[in-house]
Amino acid sequence: MLKKVYLIMTLAIILFAVTYILLLLFPKYRAYIALTSAVIFVIAGILPITKVFFAVDWNVIMMIAGTMGIVSLFIESKMPALLADMIIEKTPNVKWAIVALALFAGIISAFVDNVATVLMVAPVAVTIAKKLKISPVNSIIAIAISSNLQGAATLVGDTTSILLGGEANMDFLDFFVYKGKPGMFFVVQVGAVLSAIVLLVLFRKEKQTIGIQERAVVTDYFPSFLLIGTIVLLIMASFLPTKPAITNGLICISLLVIGVVRDLIKYKNLKVISKTVKEIDYFTLLLLAGLFIVIAGITEAGVVAKISEVFVTFSGGNVFIIYTLIVWASVIFSAFIDNIPYVATMLPVATGIAIKLGIDPTLIYFGLIVGATLGGNLTPIGASANIAGLGILRKEGYEVKPLQFMKISVPFTIIAVLSGYFLVWFIWA
Repeated sequence: MLKKVYLIMTLAIILFAVTYILLLLFPKYRAYIALTSAVIFVIAGILPITKVFFAVDWNVIMMIAGTMGIVSLFIESKMPALLADMIIEKTPNVKWAIVALALFAGIISAFVDNVATVLMVAPVAVTIAKKLKISPVNSIIAIAISSNLQGAATLVGDTTSILLGGEANMDFLDFFVYKGKPGMFFVVQVGAVLSAIVLLVLFRKEKQTIGIQERAVVTDYFPSFLLIGTIVLLIMASFLPTKPAITNGLICISLLVIGVVRDLIKYKNLKVISKTVKEIDYFTLLLLAGLFIVIAGITEAGVVAKISEVFVTFSGGNVFIIYTLIVWASVIFSAFIDNIPYVATMLPVATGIAIKLGIDPTLIYFGLIVGATLGGNLTPIGASANIAGLGILRKEGYEVKPLQFMKISVPFTIIAVLSGYFLVWFIWA
C-alpha cells in the first residue's frame, strides 16, 4: 500500500514538473498544456473524476470573466482617457506627467486588469511624447510597472489577488482590513508612494513643459456605473455572514450581462454581444481551469503536503526564514515566469506550511503575493502588462532592450518589495 502511495506521488511530481517546463517553453500554448495535463492526471487515476468539477474554483473563473467584460465596456466608453487627460492638464512638465500617469495607471489597475490598464493609459503617454517630439519609452515602462504594483491592492485588481481571495476565502473589504489589521491595500500604497519617489529621481532631468491637451469625450457613462456597481456590490457581499461560494462570481457575471443587454437594446445590433464576449480572455480562463485540476491532482497525491514539509524542514521551523524564502523566491521566479501558474501552485503550499507550523497562514499568503506580484516588474517578460507596454512601443518604432527596461524596473521593484516585505512581517508576524 505504501509503495503504491509513493508510486502515485512520484508520477504526480513527474507530470507536474513536465507541465511546468512546457508552460515555460511554450507560453503561447499554456492553456492547452494545462488542460492536457489535467486530463492525464484524471486518466492516470491520480485525481478521481468525481472530484474534477469541484477542483475548479468557479467563483474565481466567473469573477475574472465578468470583470474582463465590464472593463472592455469601460475602456470603450473613453472614460479612462478623459480622466488621464484631466490629470495631464494639471502637470507642469514631463517628469510630473510621467509620475502622474504612472500613479493614475496604478489607481485604475487596483480595480481593472493590469494589461487593460496599460492599453487604456499608454496611448495618452504616446500622444504627449509625439506632441513634444520626445521618446515615450520611459513613460510607458513607468505605466506598466505601476499597473503591476497596484494589481495586488484589491480583490479584483489582478488574477493573483482573485486566486488569493479564493484560497483564503477573502472578500473585497478583507484587502483593506483583515482580521482587525491593515490588509494588502495599505501595504501596496506604501510601496506606491516610495516607488513614485524613485520615479521622480529617475526622471529628474525630464523638465519639458506640456501644453493643454484636447480632452477625450466620453461616449457612454453607463459602463462607469457598472464598474462602480461591481465594486459596491462586492463590498456589500463582504457583510453577508453566510453566502454561496460563487457569490462574487455571480455579481461580476450578472453586471456584465446587464451591460451587454443594455447595449443590445440601445444599438439594436447583435454584434454588440459578440464584440464584448470576444474581449474576455478565454485563454487565461482555460489555463486557470486546467491548473486548478492539476493542483488538485498533486494535492490528492500528497505532493503539496510534501513540498510544505520540505520548506519547514529546510528552515528548521523558523517562521521568519520561511517567510523570507517565500517572498524572495517568488520575486526571482516571477521575474522570469508568469505569476498566475506560480501563485496558483504556491497558495496551497502556503496553506500546508501554515498548518505544519500551527500559525495563521495570512503572513505566508501576503508574503507570497508581495513577492510574486511585484517580482514580475524586474524584467520585460516577468508580467503581461510589461509585454503589452513593450508591444505598444514596438508599434511606435521603439525597440526596448532589457537593460534599458531594467534601469527603471529594478530600483522601482526593489523599493516596492522591500517595503512590502517589512510591512507584512511587522503587521502579521
